[in-house]
Amino acid sequence: MGQSLNFTATVTNDVSGQGVTWSAPSGTFSAQTAATATYTASASPGSVAVMATSKADTTKSATATIGVTDLAGVTTYHNDLSRDGANIQEYALNTSNVAKATFGKLFSCPVNGAVFAQPLWVPNVSIGGGTHNVIVVATQQDWVYVFDADINNCNSPYWQKNLVPSGETYGNYADVQTDDIYPDLGITGTPVIDLSTNTIYLVAKTKDNGTTNYHSRLHALSLTSGGEAANSPVNISASVPGNCDGGSTVNLDPMRQNQRPGLALVNGVVYVGYGSHGDEGNWHGWLLGFQTSNLSAAPSAFTTTPNALSPPLAPPAPPCGGGIWMAGGAPAVDANNNLYVTTGNGAFDGQADFGDSYLRLSTGLSVMDSFTPSNQSSLDTGDTDVGSSGTAVLIDQTSGPFAHLLVGASKAGVFFVLNRDSLGGFNSHDKSVQEFQLDGNAFSTPGFWNNTVYFFGTNSNGGGEVNGESFAFDNTSGKFNTTPTSTGPQFGFAGATPSISASSATTDGIVWAIDSGQYGTSDNGPSAAGPAILHAFDASNISTELWNSSQASGGRGRDTAGNAVKFTVPTVANGKVYIGTRGSDDTLGNGSTTGELDVYGLLPN
Repeated sequence: MGQSLNFTATVTNDVSGQGVTWSAPSGTFSAQTAATATYTASASPGSVAVMATSKADTTKSATATIGVTDLAGVTTYHNDLSRDGANIQEYALNTSNVAKATFGKLFSCPVNGAVFAQPLWVPNVSIGGGTHNVIVVATQQDWVYVFDADINNCNSPYWQKNLVPSGETYGNYADVQTDDIYPDLGITGTPVIDLSTNTIYLVAKTKDNGTTNYHSRLHALSLTSGGEAANSPVNISASVPGNCDGGSTVNLDPMRQNQRPGLALVNGVVYVGYGSHGDEGNWHGWLLGFQTSNLSAAPSAFTTTPNALSPPLAPPAPPCGGGIWMAGGAPAVDANNNLYVTTGNGAFDGQADFGDSYLRLSTGLSVMDSFTPSNQSSLDTGDTDVGSSGTAVLIDQTSGPFAHLLVGASKAGVFFVLNRDSLGGFNSHDKSVQEFQLDGNAFSTPGFWNNTVYFFGTNSNGGGEVNGESFAFDNTSGKFNTTPTSTGPQFGFAGATPSISASSATTDGIVWAIDSGQYGTSDNGPSAAGPAILHAFDASNISTELWNSSQASGGRGRDTAGNAVKFTVPTVANGKVYIGTRGSDDTLGNGSTTGELDVYGLLPN
């Protein structure tokens, strides 16, 4: 709101050069010429049609629709701390204008390194000699970029910065014996932005040249300049009592630990989580907190599996494990600043070891409550853990039996509804609020809007693809109807984490999801990568597809995105959709770019 945008109109057969008359239902125009004008938006959010009408022939006109938003920003994974993925302050995009004729790719910005982290959007930033909306992009080659969010300044971003120190380089897949993230290991987890100080927090992975001596560093960068804050970066290290590493302490290994989950910012503390690289070596789940005031460590660090289990409790493998990775999801946070995470395969005793569990943690990172399915042992040995799904905190209920709910899923395709006030612990019969089977395995964070949860699963066992699904919530019973309200198209592995845009809590809902099935690399090695496909569905019925990026010109035309990376999440803000890709790199050594930001929006008319 209150920002300005320059417009240009071209009038054919205007031999006398009379130009156009500018008009809009709100806002003001300045610096008008025969063909140009500067439009300044009003203070009221909504959709505005800016019209240029030919002076020579007033029957001829053209209109550009823009959104004037009061959205404070998309500064964290999946929109907000609840991780529900809903932006209900989107006024430009709706189910009528997101269509092949009116919506498409506006521009693409090449970057150095694949973009696994979700792009983040901030409005009204004083940068580049003016006030601009910006988009923040972080890559696997440890680069950070701040681009204009509305116009193509790809060749001259407001700033770009490489975070690799002298004598070091970004990591490489071969060091960790897995092709799961390929070929570079750098910034993987989605950063978080503190709007009160305009600071970007992120974790960069590097190693000393010619060695496997790795570093994991937390950076605090100025949003406006890229400069490091005081005490930044800080080398991340942690040690807790435990015998799982063969001694009396368990240490964070910056090579083996994968900073996959998004970062969370809660009450002046940045929380950083870790899982594994392809379950190679001896790993743990970690969550650490750092004070934003000086980047010093918060009172404690938490690991999910400090102790090895003795027979008969010990599972065949892994001896420790319990990674916090959540397919890139970030810790969910409730109104009381409790943090919620899920953990992967690993040791479990319900006392200190919490593999295959949902955890509620205090801001000091002590376990306050937990839920572990009764078949934890089989989940562990069958690699069907609950840690593949991020969690989402549902809005507080004003009726029904449970005021505070949490949702998530598992590799086994089970959808869990939990009572945040009493998660359920570990029992012979699960004490969850609800469990039901989904049409596919979960490698994503669910989306939630208008009393409906959205899930895009996958078949991780090669048995064919599965449908996207939506389920309605019943306020009276405090549970979901287990019959889908609608189903969407099938996506390749690993399904998708959806984002929802809407103009309110109940209107203009669009579900956005990226089919990244052609991401081109896995534990089995690289294969030819193909384009990510961005989809838009009517949120009231996801069987109604409004648009996708492969429609125009047979899939390699106007709207084609860069090649896919898995677990990516679309960012929707102020009439545009932003996705990260690996550019033209096909993971087989072909292509001229290693990363790309693709920007979609309403086409000029």
